[in-house]
Amino acid sequence: MSHESDPVRLAFSPRGWLANTHVQSLMTSGPWRKRHVQRQAREFLARSQPALIRAWDGTRLLGFRNRPLKGPVERRSALVILLHGWEGSVDSNYLVSTAQALDAAGFETFRLNFRDHGATHHLNEGLFHSCRLGEVLDAVAQVRLAHANGPVFLIGFSLGGNFTLRVARAAPDYGFDLTRAIAVSPVIRPRHVLDALESGWAVYHRYFVYKWQRSLKIKQALYPQAYDLSGWFQLKNLRAQTEWLVDHMTRFRSLDDYLEGYSVAGEYLEGLQTSSLIITAADDPIIPVTDFHDLPKTPALEIELLEHGGHCGFIDSWRMHSWIDQRLIGELCRHLNN
Repeated sequence: MSHESDPVRLAFSPRGWLANTHVQSLMTSGPWRKRHVQRQAREFLARSQPALIRAWDGTRLLGFRNRPLKGPVERRSALVILLHGWEGSVDSNYLVSTAQALDAAGFETFRLNFRDHGATHHLNEGLFHSCRLGEVLDAVAQVRLAHANGPVFLIGFSLGGNFTLRVARAAPDYGFDLTRAIAVSPVIRPRHVLDALESGWAVYHRYFVYKWQRSLKIKQALYPQAYDLSGWFQLKNLRAQTEWLVDHMTRFRSLDDYLEGYSVAGEYLEGLQTSSLIITAADDPIIPVTDFHDLPKTPALEIELLEHGGHCGFIDSWRMHSWIDQRLIGELCRHLNN
């Protein structure tokens, strides 16, 4: 586990209220930051090119590719694939901020939507759940293999960080390689996340309930012949909602069986071969820090545990400057130069 200072790495030392975990966690996805990110990324988003990927099982996932403009910054041969968190999308503040910063630094980027995230509910009849690794793995493989002449990095946030670690572990057996996989504030043991959401500040629980309800209303309206979710909508907490969907819409034996199905805890990462890095905060109100302490020590995995940062926050000024964006650029450049 990496705790030591490194002169190559940028220190993250938020001051005052910016050191507060809830300020970090709420500000990263809030409307104030959204205005800033959208303004900064207006030109970047205008030249994003949609790409529809069909996985081996017929699943269709929508992504957006950006190639950096020619200019004073050297264009690099590297591609960065980016994965968002649960009920986020390719347009989430943190993902757009990172992608735009990478683009400005000369990297090609590909932002991938999970099934039923963003405006993609119509693309597949089946519902999203977090154990659908195969379709994400296949989509990443296709994007990676199409970039055969250069290095490819994979970066994910929150649940996207969890997918990143699972894709990194599965990649060699699936027939492709990644230069480096980086998981920011990743979900490690899902049942612990559910416990934290239920016992912590209610704002986070209400936020995810609201986002999930909005998503499933869209899905039911698009496929009324396939879904009667009236029983689900009567439930008001994430545990009961998740258990209802597991029982009615999946083949998992129980809620625990489903949650363990996408856990990367225990011995899961012992077989990791892809060079990987976790960047997370000890004060994350959603991902318990003890989950990182319990991960196995393996040569392929580094863990950078910061004192502050909240959940996917790492904002170091009230002007919405993102420390994590610059940290990621520095990490990618370091691996390109090695």
